[in-house]
Amino acid sequence: MNQDELKALVGQAALQYVKPDTVIGVGTGSTVDKFIDALAASGIKIAGAVSSSVRSTERMRALGIAVLEASEVPALGVYIDGADEIDPQGHMIKGGGAALTREKIVADLAQTFVCIADASKQVPVLGKFPLPVEVIPMAAAQIARRFAELGGQAKLREGVVTDNGGLILDVHGLSITDPVAFERDINQWPGVVCVGVFARNKAQVCLLGTPTGVQQLQF
Repeated sequence: MNQDELKALVGQAALQYVKPDTVIGVGTGSTVDKFIDALAASGIKIAGAVSSSVRSTERMRALGIAVLEASEVPALGVYIDGADEIDPQGHMIKGGGAALTREKIVADLAQTFVCIADASKQVPVLGKFPLPVEVIPMAAAQIARRFAELGGQAKLREGVVTDNGGLILDVHGLSITDPVAFERDINQWPGVVCVGVFARNKAQVCLLGTPTGVQQLQF
């Protein structure tokens, strides 16, 4: 089974968390694309979705799924999104698609975060995947220097401007052994819009695509 098939498998499996006539949160990325396609084909009638990216919004609207603004929705039962890494406690690194800030906003509205990913995203400690950090442009060099003091090498993601007008630094060489404290500390740095560690808004469920089928993890 190739990676594309595994993504389709977990996208289909995530439908079990979608309740009819509710508003759900939908993330972004190639695995989420598979979930959106599965949702549209399923016949499940939802009241709408809050999307974390322009990409997902356009895909859902093209398939006839109503997209609502986050400001219109006081809470969500479930948020379904992928991850670049996930550790044994459900903490994640996200932001490979540069939508981390909006993803974290939507995740904060949801009671349950369901992560959909293939088994290659499982890691014992976060940090092998370069950590995305959205920053205000004038602070990029200053924040890169601060990461250097922590032993990380921050590189500007060339040619990328986020949906919010920010820049993305990808930080290599980190080992994030305490994701909760790390997220809290980096969020205090002036000029950081959002750090791609999802520890406060971690996954409660992870659906992992494996060659033997979908493995469900609870955190």
